Amino acid sequence: MKVVLFCGGQGLRLREYNEAVPKPMVPIGSRPILWHVMRYFAHHGHREFVLCLGYRAEVIKDYFLRYSEALSNDFVLSAGGRDLQLLSTDIDDWRITFADTGLHANIGQRLRAVRRHLGDDEIFLANYGDTLTDAPLDRLIEEFRRTDHVAAFLAIRPTYSFHVVDAGDDGTVRSIRHVRESGTRINGGYFIFRREIFDYLREGEELVEAPFLRLMEAGRLMAFRYDGFWAPMDTLKDKQDLDTMWDRGDPAWAVWRHGDQAP
Repeated sequence: MKVVLFCGGQGLRLREYNEAVPKPMVPIGSRPILWHVMRYFAHHGHREFVLCLGYRAEVIKDYFLRYSEALSNDFVLSAGGRDLQLLSTDIDDWRITFADTGLHANIGQRLRAVRRHLGDDEIFLANYGDTLTDAPLDRLIEEFRRTDHVAAFLAIRPTYSFHVVDAGDDGTVRSIRHVRESGTRINGGYFIFRREIFDYLREGEELVEAPFLRLMEAGRLMAFRYDGFWAPMDTLKDKQDLDTMWDRGDPAWAVWRHGDQAP
């Protein structure tokens, strides 16, 4: 099953980290977050990737053109360094399509631009390329297959600490609750699509606005409520938190290290 990764945005909120690095290439440990996202999908058996490139596309291309399996896998070195035997590999069985989808294109435009790279697959996956989770992907796909929905996404509780306010027209506050107690859920950026999504997505449209409204009206949009691990990399603090988890050796999203998590 092919995986479309939207990695063409400029990541303006992370410019304080490094303006020259596109957001998907901001590292967690020694590998970019894009690699972590791809490893998650590859762990579940989905190793055909379509990268929707835009801002600093050359950085992403160069990273994979120069990729060294030895940096993240055990190996045996012999013959004075002339012979290197890898004991495991990361991306040896991956197939990656690098597609320029425009510098200023929105997500919907990027998806339309790579339609030809999806072949005849009835179902494909998609992701923003900057969020991590341990969600049980195989089970979500199987549940999706049993329905006639055209699109599904992971619906998670917001991770940020703020309060939801309900006020009347005159400004009188009726309630104020922490967002995690409000029942509010947001789009977690992990999608499952049938090819019919292109029947609902018109030229120039953002993916989760008008097309998703049409799907809702048709009763063909699905949300998977998930309360397990999910984390974005939107700010420098997000990066620092993810680095800390990686350095501790217990990153919840690294399901390839410890197997699937319970839903």
